[in-house]
Amino acid sequence: MRQIVLDTETTGLEPSQGHRVIEIGCVELVNRKLTGNHYHQYLQPDRKVDEGAFEVHGISNEFLQDMPRFHDVVGDFIGFIKDAELIIHNAPFDVGFLNHELSMLTPPRSRLEDICTITDTLAMARRMHPGQKNNLDALCRRYSIDNSQRDLHGALLDAEILADLYLVMTGGQGNLFQESQQTKDTKTVLEAVRLDPNRKPLTIVRASAEELEQHERILELIEKASDAKCLWRQLPVEQ
Repeated sequence: MRQIVLDTETTGLEPSQGHRVIEIGCVELVNRKLTGNHYHQYLQPDRKVDEGAFEVHGISNEFLQDMPRFHDVVGDFIGFIKDAELIIHNAPFDVGFLNHELSMLTPPRSRLEDICTITDTLAMARRMHPGQKNNLDALCRRYSIDNSQRDLHGALLDAEILADLYLVMTGGQGNLFQESQQTKDTKTVLEAVRLDPNRKPLTIVRASAEELEQHERILELIEKASDAKCLWRQLPVEQ
């Protein structure tokens, strides 16, 4: 399972007002593990960065003046994300800007939704924590993710932080996460634990014949109780 955690920085808030993408940052997850592969690119937007946007990300017009334009790098960008699941915080914002960039090409390129599946972690966080702040900084505090290097927003840094947040928020893997101290409101916080990529593979312990027989007896009971709707029986059997 290949996932790309993506973030952008822009000249302003609305592509309909002529604002453009000036930075793209992506990090790759395969089977819920960071691979170390990433895509990062600054872009010349052919317009000025709004003062309010500059205060957020600190990317100046002078810094961008010699950077490539989106049409120069779109092939590499699409090649990196194609057929992956995109993990984005407030996806409508980033997807809207990137689709606008793709639509301005000659000829126009396919929308992101047509080449990737998209998961919005902001929508996910709002379902998990209704009525609370769910921006990246608030979520980092809630889940004890270290974002001490994040004085200003940056697309690649934010993508790396979001990757940690996504793994913690979707949880459920004991070998990837550990429980930390209780917060003041007694909610348990999960911390992402980076595993050594060079560690030895986990030992696979196969079920014994006796265990398989006991398992089959349980499935038969579930099958009878559920009117032949036992989901275990519908799963493919690994050899």
